[in-house]
Amino acid sequence: MFVIKEETEISGLLRTEKQPKEFEFGIYTLGDLSPSPVDGFIPNPRARMKEIVAAAMLADEAGIDVFGVGEHHRLDFVLTSPPVVLAAIAHATKRIKLTSATTVLGTSDPVRVFEDFSTLDLLSDGRAEVIVGRGAYIESFPLFGYELSDYKELFQEKLGLLLELNEHERISWTGNFRSALIESEISPRPFQPRLPLWIGVGGTPQSAELAGQSGAGMALAILGGDPAKFKPLVETYRKAGIQAGHKLEALQVAITSHGYIANTTEQAMNDYYPHYANYVSRFMSGPGQSALMSREHFDTLADPLSALAVGSPELLVEKILAQHELFGHNRFMAQFDIGGMPFSKVASSIELLATKVMPVVRKELRKRASKTD
Repeated sequence: MFVIKEETEISGLLRTEKQPKEFEFGIYTLGDLSPSPVDGFIPNPRARMKEIVAAAMLADEAGIDVFGVGEHHRLDFVLTSPPVVLAAIAHATKRIKLTSATTVLGTSDPVRVFEDFSTLDLLSDGRAEVIVGRGAYIESFPLFGYELSDYKELFQEKLGLLLELNEHERISWTGNFRSALIESEISPRPFQPRLPLWIGVGGTPQSAELAGQSGAGMALAILGGDPAKFKPLVETYRKAGIQAGHKLEALQVAITSHGYIANTTEQAMNDYYPHYANYVSRFMSGPGQSALMSREHFDTLADPLSALAVGSPELLVEKILAQHELFGHNRFMAQFDIGGMPFSKVASSIELLATKVMPVVRKELRKRASKTD
């Protein structure tokens, strides 16, 4: 049931939003198996998996809030089962929140997703989260027996079911893409009262509106360009959430980005360029567009005013604070380990994020909040 509010009331709420808790930081990985553009080294899946667990342990020890792992079903990525990997990480960590990044819900069974992440929540003493999305790749559709023509309808139906599963121990439900549930028991229940659910949004108003209507958090991927272009998506999300009757403080926004941090911006640019260009040519280019990105093009994409989170700690602080002015978001998450980036450099970025970026951003946001009280 939708609760319609006057447009002026909604706008006022959007302008006066305050952070319900301290700003959070996270890192995530998709586990690509790219050959190094520097020496050609190709990591084997076992070693890559151990690096991912080691990165999570470093992030936990450093005080970073969230660690996420992605889902791809192809040989050049190592991560296909986020809850399995996160369960291993839960055993090796103490406090960091654990999330998928993202779970491809359209080709997954929502009951299985809920049970898996509820199990993770119990194993981790209440640290599990789920980011669900449509997915950037389509290989899971034929792999699991789904029709790509049902892409949109699959996600919407399965999201609705997942939301119901999160609320009820027993459920009756009927849909078009799986068998009906008749007073079915949904077990186990999570350690938390409910699993925190987020919807991954790439760039469409329809996805932002759906996220708002559902009352889930919105994880907005801003991988480059002018961040201001994405402000309408955040406004659409919050407006849809308020109209659907959800409280504003429950409508959380996370910004996710590719990134790398070094002691100086020049060093960061030099270190990151070959790996970023390698990643883009392999995974982000369209047909006939796989040529290696030029350094000049990269320098433009990594401009201080762009969303790409590459630079010194001071520049990252400026970028995050500038984005917070636009979005009033609750969380920032960066993907450091792309395109064959050596683990030592990933570890250094994690340390700089925790020691040089997080404290400064939080101090400034607390200062800004005190001025508005």
